[in-house]
Amino acid sequence: MQMKAYRIIFSFLASACLMLISNTAFAETNSSTAFLSEEGPAPIGANNPSCHPDEKHPYPVILVPGTFETMQANWAALAPWLAARGYCVYTLNYGLGNLGPSTGPIEKSADELKIFVDNVLKLTGSKKVSLVGHSQGGMMARYYIKFLGGQDKVDDLIGLVPSNHGTNGIANLQLLTSTVADLTNCDACKQQLIGSDFLQKLNQGDETPGTVSYTSIGTRTDEVVVPYTSAFLTGPSERVVNITLQNYYPLDLIEHQFIPFDLNTFNFILDALSHDGPANPERAVK
Repeated sequence: MQMKAYRIIFSFLASACLMLISNTAFAETNSSTAFLSEEGPAPIGANNPSCHPDEKHPYPVILVPGTFETMQANWAALAPWLAARGYCVYTLNYGLGNLGPSTGPIEKSADELKIFVDNVLKLTGSKKVSLVGHSQGGMMARYYIKFLGGQDKVDDLIGLVPSNHGTNGIANLQLLTSTVADLTNCDACKQQLIGSDFLQKLNQGDETPGTVSYTSIGTRTDEVVVPYTSAFLTGPSERVVNITLQNYYPLDLIEHQFIPFDLNTFNFILDALSHDGPANPERAVK
């Protein structure tokens, strides 16, 4: 009778230990991917915690939305397109302010990007990531690279109409844009106006630091980043390429908001991701 009691107690303790180990392992697995679920609903093809980079696609691709954009809306086309071509795709929301996502101070948004990149690297075991950013997302990523240690963690930065040198205002109406930004307390909007203290700091000295490959894609029909050439960067040609979309697709009149859905633009993105260095536009359009 006593032996039976011991067996019951031992069995209970063994079961409890197994449950504890199992629950701990489950909690650790959950904690390693919790940062993805915390971002909210992702576009199809993105934020798959079980995706593993391979030899052909060694670097996870992180998509960084533009001002006022959510990751789900901004990357509804590009995320599944890249995933279908074998890339591990991740994306985030950032800079939540009074007006919604991506409107807070850009310095704080860059801090959020830094944390997200570190989490993706830890999850995938990769040494670097590639970044694709739309508008503010393409410019804010440069702040992360230049000031927050991103030089050693980023292989490619591909900017789609990035606000690298700011804008004269939507439709070239700087006073109106500035007034609206002030009235609505949109910090990121004010920081993206040409001549802002933020942009002067970002662009002082080397615009393209590190060994990162920089590809900036602009469109002549851009009504938000004005002039459209404000998107372009200065740097060594082996690492920096500026592309005007209409130089290669003259009939493509895509504007600022919809360039993340433009299949012609996707050709440049894929070329940059699949080769060493920035995009080669002549190679990309063949």
